[in-house]
Amino acid sequence: MGERLSRSGIAVRDYYESKPGSDAVEPPGQYPYTRGRRATVPEAAGWIQRELSGEADPERSNAQIKYLISNHQLGIDVIGDAATMGMLDPDHPLAAGAVGTQGVSLCCKDDYLTLFRELPLAELSISSSVPSLFALTGLYIAARAMGVAPAHLRGSVLQAPLYAEDCGYAMHMPVELRVRISADVMQFCAGEMPKFHSFVEDTYFFCESGLNAVEEMALGFVEIRYLARELLRRGVPIDGFAPRIALLVDCSMDFFEEIAKVRAARRLFARMMREDFGAQDPRSWSVVISAHTSGLALTAQQPSNNIVRGTLQAMAMVLGGVQALEISAFDEAYRTPSRASHLVALRTQQIIELESGAGRVVDPLGGSHYVEALTDELEGRITAMIRDVEARGSALELAGQGWFRKFFRNAMERYHQQLSRDELRMVGVNVHRVPAEEDTLLREAVEGKLSPCVERVDRIRAFKAERDGARVRDALRAVLAAAQRPEDNLVPPVIAATEADCTMGEIAGTLRQAYHWPYDPHGFLPALVEG
Repeated sequence: MGERLSRSGIAVRDYYESKPGSDAVEPPGQYPYTRGRRATVPEAAGWIQRELSGEADPERSNAQIKYLISNHQLGIDVIGDAATMGMLDPDHPLAAGAVGTQGVSLCCKDDYLTLFRELPLAELSISSSVPSLFALTGLYIAARAMGVAPAHLRGSVLQAPLYAEDCGYAMHMPVELRVRISADVMQFCAGEMPKFHSFVEDTYFFCESGLNAVEEMALGFVEIRYLARELLRRGVPIDGFAPRIALLVDCSMDFFEEIAKVRAARRLFARMMREDFGAQDPRSWSVVISAHTSGLALTAQQPSNNIVRGTLQAMAMVLGGVQALEISAFDEAYRTPSRASHLVALRTQQIIELESGAGRVVDPLGGSHYVEALTDELEGRITAMIRDVEARGSALELAGQGWFRKFFRNAMERYHQQLSRDELRMVGVNVHRVPAEEDTLLREAVEGKLSPCVERVDRIRAFKAERDGARVRDALRAVLAAAQRPEDNLVPPVIAATEADCTMGEIAGTLRQAYHWPYDPHGFLPALVEG
């Protein structure tokens, strides 16, 4: 990289120390990494620029991903539709009316082969907002089919086993099974996929329940600490998996607090890993942080304002030093991102990178009295809340008792009360409103709703009728047997079952059986094998 200059020709350094006589701030790239994971500005973009994608069937989503890559997106992040996120096949009676409307419908091996067809898996970072066990399985199988060694794959899967049932898509699985799945995925990847982030602590989705920055990060660290102890209990050394832990954080509209939150999270993670868990590898101290701008902050009123909201939130995350970024598209109050809104969000990131100068310097706000004070205050409050939650008992027991469910419900009620009382001001919602007949800007772009992908349902029914039924049942029996043995890792039998043309819904139902839960939590379908 050549010399970096401001618009006026002023040369800039990689980072700046505090002024003489001021409080010292450690350089970036050094423990505890408050100022960033690296001490130098990279030659390429300083963060992976991507947009959340996925709609209708795998064929259409494959085309959508290729479109984004052709516009210089640097990574992939795929989200499933409601059925996929809830581990239901598209032909389930409760799924058919919404297949493909909120993400891509995925349920079997061929779906992943189609989704990733002709994509350079060895060159891209491939992340997924699909249940981790099945996202990992689908990517693993697709990579092998395309001649890419799984050990070379980069990307991530999300884990939130303690909270998934309480504020996200319900999987209808006991918390013990959800925790086991997360730990099995982490343990499998530690041995088979060393470049892959097998544990992304997804604070984004539960923050969208209305949590503030302190609550978001405290609950995230409670979950990280619980799963880290579970892996240690299994005999996996801390340095064998800690470098593959990452954070996916939310970004609200509180600009400076969000910057300070990212800085505080890096410091908290570093100290936790070195001081609490005894990690020796510096890579275990230096956490990768991805960010997704807040969907909760977007409004159906005056949707063009959402472009500004996404820009401000993205700028905060760039100044905070995240490693990957996604902007919630301006039409997400109505639908999954359209082609136009996807491009606006991606171009927003590219403008920040190439035109704003925000990425010329590492931690450009380091040393700011305001930002440093916010960072310290957030760290203290997050630490205090972690201690308070852990003092209440095992996080697993708290989840089983519904403590977290109540916490999220209270946060959402608080958020709506703040809006209704005008304590929280949102332009177009409770301030600076315009009559509906005047609210026309981008209205045509946002109101093009997606229709259910009904042909997808017929296709899956035909697929199930034509496959080798005996092979499917044998593979599901193997999954059941493995799930009934706590010492077995579930990933290998699930990969084998998926290769045998079992579907996600069938595998998930079989796992429920092993834990004495109904195969179909909604009571419509019979089990394929005896529990």
